[in-house]
Order: sequence, then structure tokens, then C-alpha cells
Amino acid sequence: MELKTRAGHQGTGPGAITPDGCAVELYSRLPAGPEPDIVEAAVPAGASMLELGSGVGRMTHPLLERGFTVTAVDESPEMLARVRGARTICSPIEDLDLGERFDVVLLASFLVHAADLDVRRGLLRTCVRHVAEDGCVLIQREGEDYHSRVPRERRDPHGFTVRILSSEPVNEGVRSVHAEYVFPDATWTQTFRVRPLTKEQFEEALAEAGLRVDRYLTEDRIWVRAVPAAA
Repeated sequence: MELKTRAGHQGTGPGAITPDGCAVELYSRLPAGPEPDIVEAAVPAGASMLELGSGVGRMTHPLLERGFTVTAVDESPEMLARVRGARTICSPIEDLDLGERFDVVLLASFLVHAADLDVRRGLLRTCVRHVAEDGCVLIQREGEDYHSRVPRERRDPHGFTVRILSSEPVNEGVRSVHAEYVFPDATWTQTFRVRPLTKEQFEEALAEAGLRVDRYLTEDRIWVRAVPAAA
């Protein structure tokens, strides 16, 4: 079944584009960065992981190399076709119910900032549904200056440039972000909608879902370790 483009999301550039505007070929080129190290330091060695929104395996593959068992979930079959060595599940995250529990549930890529409140609630319910009683949920938030420090540009050591060109309000609490990725041989753009969250709003959203912050993993509070509220 062909998935519909998510409202307010679109992408341009070579290759397949997913319903949220992500380009499969672009994400195949992006490096993992420091995220696998942050995850590894926050969880037990050899933990079982449910990676929600795995994409092409940018984080999946480094986590596998570190000895974790990873189940990779994405709604794009084109993305999942690039994943190697992990069990893969093709499904929208908010609809997922595997009937299993994992030591770690990973919700990266700023997915917690979904513009649609029902989608965000669905994402967090999926996290709670799949995390073990003594497990944890690792969540990646936006930087607190993400929407005020615009436009901005970052030249990556791997030879490409990332530009956040604009972040414009579209309705109450929601912004439309336009990003550009420039490589020597190709350019991709992505437009997507997000709901910025203050630290307090983020923690309230977790509490509504039955989670609480265990600790912030990075000084900028972008990476968070959450646990079931009863733990």
C-alpha cells in the first residue's frame, strides 16, 4: 500500500522521497555522528533495542557493531531496504504493536516534535508499549535555539553543507522548517512541520504518556533518558 505524504512535508532531489519528505539517497550518505556513542553510554551492554524511525540504518549499523540487538522500524520500505544485519519492521511508528518488550526504545531524529498532537501521543504510547519495566526510552529533542538561530549553515567534514534556511509559524504552536543539503554532485531539500517544546512542555508530554525523565544525557539537553513513570 502506498503511503500518503504527511501534511506539510515534502522533499526534492534524486531518488525516492518518503512520506515525511526524507530522501533515501541523502540519508544513505549522512554520517552517524556522535549519536551511537551517546546511546551506548546510556544503556547496558548488549541490550535489546527497538529503533523507531531507523531510516536507512544510519544509527542501526553502528549500534549493531557495538553488540546491541536491534529491531529497526520505519514506514518506508525504500529506507528499510538499506538496513543490514537487523530485524526490520515496515510500519508507521504510531501504529506499531509487536507484543514485545525491549531493554531500550530509541526515538531519535526529533520525532517527538511531531506537529500533529495525535501523532506525537501515538509515538510516545508506542514507546511505553514496547519498553521493559526496567528499561528506558532514549529520545532526541531539538536544540533550544533551533528555531531562533535561523538561517544557519554547517559545513560537514565529510564534504557536504547543511543549511536550515527558514523556520516559519504556520499555526498555533507549529512551525514549518525548510532545510537544504548540498553535496558536490547533488542537492536535496526537505520541508517539514514541527511543534517546538520547551523543557517543561517536553516533560509534560512524557508524563501524559506515562514516562518521566531519568536524566538528560548531553549538556544541551538534546538527548534524554526516560523511564516508565512507575519505575
